[in-house]
Amino acid sequence: MRSFASAALLAATTALAQDSQDFSNRGNFGSPFPNTTYNEYVNDNPVVAAGSNGHQMSPPKYPSPWTEGLGDWKEAYDQAREFVGQLTLEEKVNLTTGTGWQVDRCVGQTGSIPRLGFRAMCLQDSPLGIRYADLVSAFASGVNLAATWDRGLAFAQGAGMGSEHKGKGVDFQLGPVAGPLGRTPEGGRNWEGFSPDPVLTGQLFAQTIRGIQSQNVMTNLKHYIAYEQEHFRQVPEANGFGYNITEPSSSNLDDVTMHELYLWPFADGIRAGAASVMCSYNQINGSQACQNSYTLNYLLKGELGFQGPVITDWLGGHSGVSSVHAGLDMLMPGDSDSYNNGYSYFGSNLTIAVLNGTVPAWRVDDMAMRIMAAYYKVDADTNRTDINFSSWTKDTYNYEHYYVGQGWTKVNDHVNVRADHGALIRHIGSASTVLLKNVNNTLPLSGKEPLTTVFGEDAGPSPHGPNGCDDHGCDDGTLAMGWGSGTADFPYLVTPDTAIQNTVLQNGGSYESIFDNYDLDTIGALARRSNASIVFANSDAGETFIQVDGNLGDRNNLTFWQGADDMVATVAGNCSNTILVVHSVGPVLLEEYKNNPNITAILWAGLPGQESGNSIADILYGRVNPGAKLPWTIGKKREDWGTDILYNDNDDAGVPQINYKEGNIIDYRAFDLHNKTPTYEFGFGLSYTTFEYSDLKVENLNASAYVPFMGHTTAAPTFRNFSMDPADHTFPANFTRVNLYHYPWLNSTNLTEASGDPNYGSSDFFPEGALNGSAQPVPKAGGAPGGNPSIYDVLYRVHATIQNTGSVVGDEVPQLYLSRGGPYDPVKELRGFERLSIAPNMTARVSFDITRRDIASWSTVEQDWYVQNTTKHVWVGSSSRNLPLSGVLA
Repeated sequence: MRSFASAALLAATTALAQDSQDFSNRGNFGSPFPNTTYNEYVNDNPVVAAGSNGHQMSPPKYPSPWTEGLGDWKEAYDQAREFVGQLTLEEKVNLTTGTGWQVDRCVGQTGSIPRLGFRAMCLQDSPLGIRYADLVSAFASGVNLAATWDRGLAFAQGAGMGSEHKGKGVDFQLGPVAGPLGRTPEGGRNWEGFSPDPVLTGQLFAQTIRGIQSQNVMTNLKHYIAYEQEHFRQVPEANGFGYNITEPSSSNLDDVTMHELYLWPFADGIRAGAASVMCSYNQINGSQACQNSYTLNYLLKGELGFQGPVITDWLGGHSGVSSVHAGLDMLMPGDSDSYNNGYSYFGSNLTIAVLNGTVPAWRVDDMAMRIMAAYYKVDADTNRTDINFSSWTKDTYNYEHYYVGQGWTKVNDHVNVRADHGALIRHIGSASTVLLKNVNNTLPLSGKEPLTTVFGEDAGPSPHGPNGCDDHGCDDGTLAMGWGSGTADFPYLVTPDTAIQNTVLQNGGSYESIFDNYDLDTIGALARRSNASIVFANSDAGETFIQVDGNLGDRNNLTFWQGADDMVATVAGNCSNTILVVHSVGPVLLEEYKNNPNITAILWAGLPGQESGNSIADILYGRVNPGAKLPWTIGKKREDWGTDILYNDNDDAGVPQINYKEGNIIDYRAFDLHNKTPTYEFGFGLSYTTFEYSDLKVENLNASAYVPFMGHTTAAPTFRNFSMDPADHTFPANFTRVNLYHYPWLNSTNLTEASGDPNYGSSDFFPEGALNGSAQPVPKAGGAPGGNPSIYDVLYRVHATIQNTGSVVGDEVPQLYLSRGGPYDPVKELRGFERLSIAPNMTARVSFDITRRDIASWSTVEQDWYVQNTTKHVWVGSSSRNLPLSGVLA
């Protein structure tokens, strides 16, 4: 198969990129080709143009690399080898196979190994808490963590979530999220992740991983890779909504974009020691993500040196033998192409595949090794807790095997794992609230205003209660998290109405609120009497299996929900001191509100979790000085982003083609390139104090030259011989089966009969190299978890001084951007940030390390990183468009 573009074209592209270019005269960070339209610029990029077309083919890469204990995985590898060396074939298969949907207590559960006293592994959502459990916390969403720009808070939230998962007996937390990255602002699950910028996402992703795993819980990085929209992600789901597709959508993108944008944060996560990776529902360049040998074998396990297991998203597997060769290690929840159908691609079929030679024994050994190495990597055997909850019922007693009604027992111990996490969640909520507008110091309020009024359904409680809608699949009342599998039950939800009213009453003021967005006459009459009108509006999104108000996961628009636009206009038309608070999953169009003179302040509060109201009241009344920054751009109109959701099937064959023609030019990069002035730029956020920047210095550390990795793996190890006689792998005598449970044993000594598939194992076709267990060359960009260690060498250190010139202590986030200077590079890219707390009239000195990766580009010909011979400019400031300090890397 051919790669992303023809060899001749790629060679020409690389030669062009390596020419010395100087685009230093880019006034106001505009396009290097100011007379060229955005689409022309992107389509003139040879790599992007050739590598983002429909129906292109992902190149085959075999065999699947085996774990070797690279980097700091050595001790875990040694422990795993000792454990796996004791296992039978069936016990290894048990580790790789989910037992079935709703057949055990967790959303995903592997088989156990009773002979060694090893209980089943529990895999449980979500990236912001524990889904389907009581007495747990509802943490802030990923997008709120991104708005803090605070690595310490990311670690703290990760540790809090990890401790709760451990307390419930969970082994794998299904999170955090770097896919979707945020290619389109309408993307339904963007809020589960962090930011469309790969550096901001990568840094907070890594710290969240470290936090979770500090509690002996394995992370599961989601969703790998180029999973950027909900529409068309699964065939049955899309068919159920009236779309006649035959395969999941294909995300078609070039090699440079893959490396410089979408793969970047996953490299950070793997370098941070992430235990496992979840492959996504979509196809990448025409190949299913969970059996894409290029993205799994070559990129993930080869280039990035990933040592843990690849786990399917639920029902994300599409085959058995093919996916095993392509790098899949665990099938979840064990069912094949639909829940509770009684069939599995793994389980007994994987046992058969080993016995009939279609899967080599070393590959199953590697699958088991990866799973157990991940387990030992986080010291999961330390004080391991029994699974003490059921995902399917809050009752104390019910069926152990819920779906099939077998095994009546105590299934919920109702263990309270919340500790004091409410205080942390409240702090993150206020630390992630972005002050966008504040005319004449409207905020903070004193709390002593004669009459404070609050308006909007988003300020109050849902009539169904905080957990009244399954997986939060509705938009009733205040919005504190999106919908879908990335959610958790609220132990309580502090509404803005409650928190603001409490503050006002404590200060002796008067207070009234209206939650009905459509009662405009009453709203207008109350607003006319008000001294401070605080109006709440939201915009929701989530996962496609739930449709909310006609939105199939992805948002249909970037405007407010619940009829809030007319409500906001009514309040602002009647009160000259109107404060707008936005709860949203991502950008909403705010241009008219920014320009409305009666709207004196605007706050973006995101999805802050259970302490939502307290967090926003802390900001409104000055108990906390806002220091958050936007993790994405807010544009004037939807078209300004240059990308959008594919809402309708565009392929006659029923395989929707999503062509990433924009390459790595998304979010603020697109606004820069196209000379679009945003309403509020990426990285923007105000404070109740002011800051000044000065004294930029660039220090060249004279690091050693880049060294491409040269070397081979060992030969694939195997750990225990076993009988090849099918009679030795049938069910044990007198074994009692659970209905629909996926077991590793055979029900017949006839392998074809045992598989239930008359064609199973009959093909003699194998991809070239798939069965080859000999030593294999390691990619030049590989060599360690996260990639070639040389790419992380620090080449420069940039210093700057920030002074608090106001009267109150405040947090500032200085940001470093640079230009790599090539003809197809973004105008500027974030490469460093730091959140600082500075007292009045005091200064802080900040330093940014610039690594080789920060200034490197990807060569499609060499399949390695290289540094272009260009002038590289660097800027430091408070947002992507306010960069008062500049210099050159020399």
